[in-house]
Amino acid sequence: MTKRRPAILVLEDGRTFPGEAYGSVGETFGEAVFNTGMTGYQETLTDPSYHRQVVVQTAPHIGNTGVNGEDDESSRIWVAGYVVRDPARIGSNWRATGGLEDRLATEGVVGISGVDTRALTRHLRERGAMRVGISSIDNDPQSLLARVRQSPQMVGADLSAEVTTAEPYVVEAVGEHRFTVAALDLGIKRNVPRRLATRGVTTHVLPASSSIEQLLATGADAIFLSPGPGDPGTADAPVALAREALRREVPLFGICFGSQILGRALGFGTYKLGYGHRGINQPVLDRATGKVEVTSHNHGFAVDVSGREQRLGAVQVPGAGAGAVVPDQVIDTDFGGVRVSHVCLNDNVVEGLRAVDAPAFTVQYHPEAAAGPHDADYLFDRFADLIEGRTHSKGRSNA
Repeated sequence: MTKRRPAILVLEDGRTFPGEAYGSVGETFGEAVFNTGMTGYQETLTDPSYHRQVVVQTAPHIGNTGVNGEDDESSRIWVAGYVVRDPARIGSNWRATGGLEDRLATEGVVGISGVDTRALTRHLRERGAMRVGISSIDNDPQSLLARVRQSPQMVGADLSAEVTTAEPYVVEAVGEHRFTVAALDLGIKRNVPRRLATRGVTTHVLPASSSIEQLLATGADAIFLSPGPGDPGTADAPVALAREALRREVPLFGICFGSQILGRALGFGTYKLGYGHRGINQPVLDRATGKVEVTSHNHGFAVDVSGREQRLGAVQVPGAGAGAVVPDQVIDTDFGGVRVSHVCLNDNVVEGLRAVDAPAFTVQYHPEAAAGPHDADYLFDRFADLIEGRTHSKGRSNA
C-alpha cells in the first residue's frame, strides 16, 4: 500500500489533529461540522448545503461502498474538506463505478484520514462548530492557524448565489400531471423534485435571484423554497419573495434553509446553533399526530419563536385514545396564526411551522432524505394535499 503524505487539521481555537492526506493534496478552509450518518456519504458530499463546510464523519469506516453515477444530489461535490478516521482500502458494491478517494482527488477536495474523529467530534460538541484548516503541504500548526483565523465565518455568509442553478430547468411529473410547482433554488437536492414527481407534480427549478413574477410565470400552483447553505439572516430577497407569496395566498412549502426563509417571512428570527444537526438519525415529534420520526438533518441555523406572544391550548392526538393531547401554541403574525408543528426531541429546537390562516408550512429537516430514512416522506403528500385544497377552493370561488 502506498504511504500517504502527512497532513494536519487545525481548529480556530488552536486544537490540532495529525493525520494523512486523503483525496486531493493541498490546503482548504471552512467551518468544521460533524455528520452522524452511518451511510450516505456520497449524498452528503454532493449536498449543496455543505458548501464551505469541512465535514467530519463520525462513522469510523468510510468509502466501503465506493461511489456511483446515480446517488449524487447535485452536479458536483460541495464540501470544502473531508475528515475520516479509517478510509476503506477497497470499495465493494455492485453499483459502484469508482472509489471514493479517487472521486475526491478528481474534484480537488482536500481531505485528511487517520484522525481521531471521536475526539474531534467531542471537541466540536463542547466548543461548537468553528473555522478549520486542513493542509498536506504545510505541517506547521501555527502557520496554518493564522490562515484559519483569517478565513470567513459562516455567520453573515450569503451563499445561495454560489450554489444555485445558472438556468431554469424542469423535472416532469411521473405519470399523470396534477400540479406545477416553482422551486426557488437556494441549493436544492435532486431528490426533492423526484419526490414531487412521484405525486404527479411537475417542478420548474429557477435561480435564487428569480422574482415572484418569474416563478408564477411557469404556471405554478405553488412555490417551494429549497434547502441551501449559509446564514438565513442574509437572505433578504428570498424573504421578501416569500412575504409577497403569502400576501397573494400562493401555497408555500419550505425545507431546511427554505424553512428558515419562510420563518423570517412570517416575522420570526433565526439564530446559529452551537454545533447544528447533521445526520440521518435525528428524532422529531410531529405535534399534530404525536408520531416520532427518525429524520435526516443538515442545518446549523434554526428559527427562533421565543419572546412571541402565544395563544395556548391543546390538540387531540389522532388515534391515541381519549385524553391524549399535546400542547398547542398559536403565535400571532402578520399573516395570521402560526403553529410550531415539529420539534427536535434532542434539544427542543423548532423543526417545523404551519400557518393557520395561510397556505404555508415548513420543516427544517429533510423529508427527501437521500440516503434515508424515509419516515417524513409523507410531507410531500401534505404539500400535494395543500395545493389540491387550494386549487379546489379557487375553482369554487371563481365559479
